[in-house]
Amino acid sequence: MWCPSPRYLEAVRRLKAEGHHFPRTIHMTFVPDEEIGGHKGMELFVQRPEFKALKAGFALDEGLANPTDAFTVFYSERSPWWVRVTSTGKPGHGSRFIEDTAAEKLHKVVGSVLAFREKERQRLQANPHLKLGAVTSVNLTKLEGGMAYNVVPATMSASFDFRVAPDVDLKAFEEQLRGWCQAAGQGVTFEFVQKWTEPRVTSTDDSDPWWAAFSGVCKDMRLTLEQEIFPAATDSRYLRAVGVPALGFSPMNRTPVLLHGHDERLHEAVFLRGIDIYTRLLPALASVPALPSDS
Repeated sequence: MWCPSPRYLEAVRRLKAEGHHFPRTIHMTFVPDEEIGGHKGMELFVQRPEFKALKAGFALDEGLANPTDAFTVFYSERSPWWVRVTSTGKPGHGSRFIEDTAAEKLHKVVGSVLAFREKERQRLQANPHLKLGAVTSVNLTKLEGGMAYNVVPATMSASFDFRVAPDVDLKAFEEQLRGWCQAAGQGVTFEFVQKWTEPRVTSTDDSDPWWAAFSGVCKDMRLTLEQEIFPAATDSRYLRAVGVPALGFSPMNRTPVLLHGHDERLHEAVFLRGIDIYTRLLPALASVPALPSDS
């Protein structure tokens, strides 16, 4: 947010100072909780009458940096599935070979998930045309259980962060999760802490008026675009789910991807050029003629 927001504000300030008026209204929204899922932010806002009164036709949201001369634009994103697997088994003293423990069954599930992770990682590495957003990633992020070194726990759990590619059959993928748990033995279950099931794709076809306006400005400014699926999650998914096409775009080329990292930074020249780009993009998008979907 620290990157796009001030550049939006400065671009709009310039346009207002120059006395511009457009057929469409430009709205800027600042909503909470995007970093923790947006469940008390954009997810609720798009259902509110205040949002519906905006009659939004199109949205720009955050993107990512690109270390090359090109600029990345995101037309879809992966679905975040946060899954907790709970395994129950026989407890006992740590000195004994106890059968059917929670740990050994949980180990089987972890093994299945990490084997799937490796398969997707190899698929990404084997195809130079694939980007991270086109495959499903998963990481084991939490392990919980136990109370003492010499007590075998009756319950243990593992938490996973899945980012599911938009072309995946979500029902089949959930069945795969269920199959991994069933194969581990009795007493192994899973639950969703977060589960997004409405992946949407914004058109990047030249016949689409929004894409034509966006890409036309980029061509005029001689900006090279690379189209990708966003590898994480943004508020765009809530907008797309209610029928508002959205593109994720933060004009940050020649910049390493450092989001949430140490020494996250943006060169002054890149920051200022981004304002110039938005100053051209916003008028073009706000001048798209009325569409049947607007009614």
